Amino acid sequence: MIKPHSPQAPYIGRFAPSPSGPLHAGSLVAAMASYLDARLHGGAWLLRMEDIDETRTVPDAGAAIRQALLGMGMQWDGEVLVQSERKARYQAACAQLAAQVFACACTRKEILDSVTRIGLPLAADGAAIYPGTCRNGVAEGRIGRTLRIRVPDADDPARLIHFDDRWRGPMTQDLAREAGDFVLKRADGFWAYQLAVVVDDADQGVTDIVRGADLIDSTARQIYLQGLLGAPTPRYMHVPLLAGGDGEKLSKQNGAAPLDLNDPLRELRDCARFLGLEEGISASTATVDAFWPQAVAAWEKRLNTLPQTKIGNAE
Repeated sequence: MIKPHSPQAPYIGRFAPSPSGPLHAGSLVAAMASYLDARLHGGAWLLRMEDIDETRTVPDAGAAIRQALLGMGMQWDGEVLVQSERKARYQAACAQLAAQVFACACTRKEILDSVTRIGLPLAADGAAIYPGTCRNGVAEGRIGRTLRIRVPDADDPARLIHFDDRWRGPMTQDLAREAGDFVLKRADGFWAYQLAVVVDDADQGVTDIVRGADLIDSTARQIYLQGLLGAPTPRYMHVPLLAGGDGEKLSKQNGAAPLDLNDPLRELRDCARFLGLEEGISASTATVDAFWPQAVAAWEKRLNTLPQTKIGNAE
């Protein structure tokens, strides 16, 4: 049973970058949106380092991210949570889900070959949707490589996950057809993002998640896990992605330039413009400290242009 966020609960938001490189303009957009929403609602803004995939972690990137945020005038609340230090907590959560978890021996290539042979569609991100090969046990002579969570069957109404995105409006995903039984523990031994983020949000009491639109496809899976774990479901907002000259999402993987910490106000203005806040920020604003109160007021006006996020309904 999904427990919706209580309107009486204090607002707790978060920014959760991966320390795989320095912050860039695309990540600053997500950070700014989550920071403004938290400050507008008089809430806390937490910082979490999502380094559960330790193969992608760059030494000292976490410290560089902290420095960049402070240089942009963004101060987080409380201690910084680090995923790589919480493996025992993810193990405990997986044990709690034992009745729905099964071992899978399939490689990614085997899954793709199987899906191609059957003629099943691919997921929105182009990945092959798991066809349930090991649902009833690993074939003789095979060894489980990953742990997967069983989602509702294709004829089960529980497979349909509904949520209201504060930026985009009502959303629905069919877990059986659009996601399939998804991974909780990877073949390399690392816990999967979907499990880690749900456990972290629940343990930190997060009430509102404001992040980039590239993660909207993960939301239904996370809501499903929240229900199984008895955790409340936060409110969600997925803001537009800042794209590079090639039209692709700006990311560390495609060489996005790091933020210019020598000119933070320019970086902040650029991101505010992308979020539609430029009219609320005076051209004469000369300091980072002066920028933020104007940006908070502009954020409130921007939200009130979106039917899902009128402030009177959001609190």
